[in-house]
Amino acid sequence: MKRILLIEDDMDLNKGLVYDLELSGFRVYPAFTLSDGRRLLEEKGADLILLDGSLPDGDGFSFCRAVKSAHNIPVIFLTARDMEQDEMQGFDCGADDYITKPFRMSILHRRIEAVLRRTGSQSSSSPSSRYHDGTLEIDFAGLTAELNGRPLLLTPTEFKIIRLLTANKTVTKQLLLEKVWDASGSYVDEHAVAVNIGRLRKKLCASGHDYIHTLYGMGYQWQKAEGPAT
Repeated sequence: MKRILLIEDDMDLNKGLVYDLELSGFRVYPAFTLSDGRRLLEEKGADLILLDGSLPDGDGFSFCRAVKSAHNIPVIFLTARDMEQDEMQGFDCGADDYITKPFRMSILHRRIEAVLRRTGSQSSSSPSSRYHDGTLEIDFAGLTAELNGRPLLLTPTEFKIIRLLTANKTVTKQLLLEKVWDASGSYVDEHAVAVNIGRLRKKLCASGHDYIHTLYGMGYQWQKAEGPAT
């Protein structure tokens, strides 16, 4: 599992990024200041750093320069400043990429994948942004899906549910609640899980394969199709 050190002082954005990236299979260490970031980097290490350009206790450019002088860790800047001189400063201090806020999560995922691939930090244990079994094909980053070669319309919540199911052997209702709903501040009960799983099953039934198995008393399990539906 790849480790991401996130240094961002916007609490809502920080929380949202942690939620989304951990759902995608990363281990995220959140920090709100440079001092916290330095401590976490020393204690936990990191395979990639997402860094705000301006923080309460200093600027990210100096931090990036210090990191690059001591570690071979890729850095992606997340900043609200879109002036060309700021972008140049980011690259001059050794940044591997630069993203201006606001940005789409699908774009951030693509940038992370590209940086990890380019810097050689991506391994077989890195989360995949695609799922394909010959019948069902999903691009989680682009939020597109096809079933039996035809477009399949899924909601953002359904994409999250499938990604969680395909990344784990068994998923409990509690885990679904925490990762898909509660982590984003949308508090719901277990009935919402059952309703959404039911709707998702109906959409996938055209494949002729039962993708989502119910493990009574435990939760749900994803069963990959063996090949194209007949």
